[in-house]
Amino acid sequence: MLPRALRPAVAAFSRTRLFRRVGPSVMPGFERMLTRATGGRVISSGLVVPSLELHTTGAKSGQPRSVKLMCCPTRSGWYVTGSNFARESHPAWTANLLAHPGASITIGLNEVPVRAALVPEVRREEVWAELEQNWPGYRGYERSSGRELRIFLLAPALAG
Repeated sequence: MLPRALRPAVAAFSRTRLFRRVGPSVMPGFERMLTRATGGRVISSGLVVPSLELHTTGAKSGQPRSVKLMCCPTRSGWYVTGSNFARESHPAWTANLLAHPGASITIGLNEVPVRAALVPEVRREEVWAELEQNWPGYRGYERSSGRELRIFLLAPALAG
């Protein structure tokens, strides 16, 4: 993983208009290539920051869905943010979690059942501070998108 000292420079590039314009079309293909090459053991964002694969149930279709996301590990689980390359719309996986909060994540080769909870308004500033320690300037995506980004805590689900 990229040393923490280098994250600000990479984070700044990821917020440029160029990256926001080409990222949505280039990154999925790069991710598929990396998945094939590594047998699914490596997530492209995982080369830079902690990352996971989120497995949800489609909000409308009810079908299984998966997406690879950067995350912010925390004592109670993992934060994930619906930045969607700073686009105006929320990514579909956030609607999936709102409709079906029971999900699972894969980290490395381990699958973990989780329960998703939207971070409440009263905790957003505190959580943003933690997210920006992980990925400097991350809140710039919220300003650029013109919408309030959905932030979820993915907490390990209790067995039983």
